[in-house]
Amino acid sequence: MSGPIRRALAAGREHWRHGPIDLVIQAWGDPGAVAAAYAAAWQRFTAVLGELVHELASLKAPVGATTQVRGPVAVRMVDACLPFASGFITPMAAVAGSVADEMRQFFAVAGIARAYVNNGGDIALHLAPGQTLTVGVVPDAYRPSVDGGMVLDARSPVRGVATSGWRGRSFSLGIADSVTVLARSAAEADAAATVIANAVYVDHPAIQRRHACDLKDDSDLGARLVTVAVGELPTRLAADALDRGAAVADELLGRDLILGAALALQGQWRCAGCAGLTAPREELPAQRPAQWPAPCAA
Repeated sequence: MSGPIRRALAAGREHWRHGPIDLVIQAWGDPGAVAAAYAAAWQRFTAVLGELVHELASLKAPVGATTQVRGPVAVRMVDACLPFASGFITPMAAVAGSVADEMRQFFAVAGIARAYVNNGGDIALHLAPGQTLTVGVVPDAYRPSVDGGMVLDARSPVRGVATSGWRGRSFSLGIADSVTVLARSAAEADAAATVIANAVYVDHPAIQRRHACDLKDDSDLGARLVTVAVGELPTRLAADALDRGAAVADELLGRDLILGAALALQGQWRCAGCAGLTAPREELPAQRPAQWPAPCAA
């Protein structure tokens, strides 16, 4: 495995990669503070993958009250997944968001107005008082168009956005094109998006599933069936699948584990806790979520 790679992108962004970790980072603020934050975050970044590999056996096992890990990223992964331990979940469900959160802390300092750490679509945010960031919603990773957006205000508790679905980098038990979740951290959003996406589920001949271990021999999902293809579904069946996922999202919202969720499948949408979503294109389907969580009162 090659070592960590760092390169500059346009508009002050940076791209950092180490093995499967793939970050795009951008920060705004005092140039000295931004440069110092990048330097401190990079020093930390170079050690993260090795720490995770050291504890990989525990991180690939089903999470439970007895799960013992030591590294800060690993601890964050376990903590984010523990609320879902009554079902099957491993800490790997929160790995991307947890790494993003780890890097975010270096930018949440004086002199930096706002910043984001995007780990393959799982995003940790820093917003100083009075600041906002606009985040786009892409329902289909293989046809990357922004089908909605949300303006996140510093007064809102949202500091993490994550997306899961059968087309993503990780395997999914469900058939959602995408499930985008807002939460207080990227790790919490990542775990919840996985759980909700798994619940967007129906059986139909157009859906193809394979054992995870046949696709990746070291998958934490073992022999569980994961989705590899979803053909055109009857409208009512797609709606039923979305309704199952939306019911789980509503439950998590009621448990205060998420702050909002939008679920997409074949042109249909469902949402939970929505207030503030804007649609950039008039031709968006009528079923799109109308809003996302609004900033809480100052």
